[in-house]
Amino acid sequence: FKKVILLNASLVGYFSELDLEQKIIGISSPEYVYSKKVQQLIKEGKIENVGNEQKYNVEKIIALKPDAVFTNYIASFENTYDLIKKNGIEIIFLNEYLEQEPLGKSKYLSVFGKLFKNEKKAASKLAQIQKSYDSLKILAQKATYKPVVLANEMYGNQWFMPGGKSNLARFILDANAIYINGDNAETKAIPMSFEEVFVKAENAEYWVNVGNHAYKKELLQINPNYTKLPVYNYGKLYTINGKEVGKSNDYFESGVVRADLILKDYIKIFHPELLPNYQLTYLKELK
Repeated sequence: FKKVILLNASLVGYFSELDLEQKIIGISSPEYVYSKKVQQLIKEGKIENVGNEQKYNVEKIIALKPDAVFTNYIASFENTYDLIKKNGIEIIFLNEYLEQEPLGKSKYLSVFGKLFKNEKKAASKLAQIQKSYDSLKILAQKATYKPVVLANEMYGNQWFMPGGKSNLARFILDANAIYINGDNAETKAIPMSFEEVFVKAENAEYWVNVGNHAYKKELLQINPNYTKLPVYNYGKLYTINGKEVGKSNDYFESGVVRADLILKDYIKIFHPELLPNYQLTYLKELK
């Protein structure tokens, strides 16, 4: 493939990791792209905006004559996909977002390596990430104390708690901490009431992946009950906004590929003594 269009900004992470940015000629929702290099190519008009998930600009996609269009499959866009295919453009559906194993998403590097005849580079990058992840996991085991961890936050009157087999639960486990929903067998998020979470979280010392907030007190506008949680009053809270510019957040871009750095962040948070000189990459303390 010489020129491709991405209908998911989150796929940019793979292109950046393999230095394939110049292959992209169109992207949807470019405001969600973090990569400075890709943003520069958009500014120069080398990468076109092809609409967003409300409405893709099919005419533009067809006119750009890409060798392929990359996207996550969304059933409601079946007609759009048909139109693109009828114009002789190949569509490649990827489902990296369904992977729950932290390194599962990183392994998609080899898919891109194959498609862009860059297998050697992809294999070497993936090997580095895996090696780094495994050695961090071993490092985390040196900690003798395992703190209890709460995650996510409430939407309306429900707290969507990632399942015990979810991507986040795996990260917390590999960082040698105890996730309050770790005994659950689901990969998807489980809706819980505040009361249920309150009981489970009474010993939590860390609260991670809190939503998009600049200050801790903003949480109380969503739910004043948070003050009843010991972790809100005495623990440490972290958002995933460490690398954010405008609407873009690198946690959902390079973070998809660099599972090792996400794990490193969690280890730094739960066991700071193990990584004294490391500064957080994607996570950020909420003060």
